[in-house]
Amino acid sequence: MRLLIISDTHVPTRARDLPARVWDEVDAADVVIHAGDWMDVALLDALEERSARLIACWGNNDGPELRERLPEVARATLDGVRLAVTHEAGASAGRDRRMAKAFPDTDVLVFGHSHIPWDTTAPRVSGKGSSGEGASGEGGLRLLNPGSPTDRRRQPHHTYMTATIAEGALGDVELHTL
Repeated sequence: MRLLIISDTHVPTRARDLPARVWDEVDAADVVIHAGDWMDVALLDALEERSARLIACWGNNDGPELRERLPEVARATLDGVRLAVTHEAGASAGRDRRMAKAFPDTDVLVFGHSHIPWDTTAPRVSGKGSSGEGASGEGGLRLLNPGSPTDRRRQPHHTYMTATIAEGALGDVELHTL
């Protein structure tokens, strides 16, 4: 299963549309994941129409129309991999531990907001929640932020991620620059 992971598209305020290369990835993906800050419902409509499957949440810059159609936290299980998608994950200091505690029954957490790519694996927090191996193969929570394909802010490039899920494991996570 091929995943496209995007966030913080800010269409049409930061870009008129997604870059053509990202639309090509939409067409190639089995699942498109969007971690919020759409800005306009037209992009949601376009991604729903063009994606084989869309898993998405709203972000802090998204208005009432998007918030009515999308959850604050989207959840799905893909081939045994428990996925959560949220926009904000707080400050980078202590993020891994905070998110592992907040999402104990999740293998992969996709988030956005900062426009800064992030790929770490947080150790499981002992106590309630998941036991055993997670999608990372290390028993931890994999945290992914794809950055932004349209608004790089202080980053050197616009970015997005792709990944695969096979045999109940997340793999081939790749950050792409535009």
